[in-house]
Amino acid sequence: MTLSIAIAGAGGRMGRALVRAASADPRFLVCGGTERGDGQFLGIDLGALAGVAPLMMNASETSNLAADKAEVWIDFTAPNATIEALDALDGTPVKGAIIGTTGLSDEQEAKIAAHAERIAIVRSGNFSLGVNLLAALVEQAAQRLGPDWDIEITEAHHRRKVDAPSGTALLLGDAAAHGRNVKLSDARLKPHDGITGPRKEGGIGFSAIRGGGIVGDHDVRFIAEREVLTLSHHASDRAVFADGALAAALWVADKRPGLYSMRDVLGL
Repeated sequence: MTLSIAIAGAGGRMGRALVRAASADPRFLVCGGTERGDGQFLGIDLGALAGVAPLMMNASETSNLAADKAEVWIDFTAPNATIEALDALDGTPVKGAIIGTTGLSDEQEAKIAAHAERIAIVRSGNFSLGVNLLAALVEQAAQRLGPDWDIEITEAHHRRKVDAPSGTALLLGDAAAHGRNVKLSDARLKPHDGITGPRKEGGIGFSAIRGGGIVGDHDVRFIAEREVLTLSHHASDRAVFADGALAAALWVADKRPGLYSMRDVLGL
């Protein structure tokens, strides 16, 4: 059986990776995609945008038109665009959505949760299998190591990324906080800059690196007085995120409305 999908931001780096991966997999049919109204890729064939054979359909400005034959919507764009797209999907055949957009506010997260009362949504800061296994290990380590082990999360991405910390870093921070039975909002430390005073016991710190074309590197350090445990993940190709998103699309296609995570998809 073939799953029909529509891809938001089909001309972006992640959008093109999704089109390439889906076009090479007979389980998927790309039936639509969007691009910004002021973007240079509007009206261009989706296959041509991704560097594969033409798909005989062009990038559209409107989400409801792009998704008028889709079963699953995949969105790795920007916060406002993601919310607007979810609003526009009401009335389309879409039954599930994959949301990988980062930098969402609490209000926008709440809007996604509200849409999950109507359709099944898999929401994650990272769709890599390795990262989600890493998050499970981070949670276990945080649960077993006491608050005298400081937790510092370092992430590195390309110079064009606009939000920090990354969605993946926050996902890992949530895993560490959950392992210690606290909320990340309570445990998260302010950036280390200037005269900050002694480090708060039990706090979770973040630092970000931006430069070049780094796809995504994440390190979680558990730091004691006499030893350091480092758990890390390196992404060398954006295709790993596309592969995970497509796996999530297959999983979510027949699920009841609700808000799910990659842990649900992977059964972790």
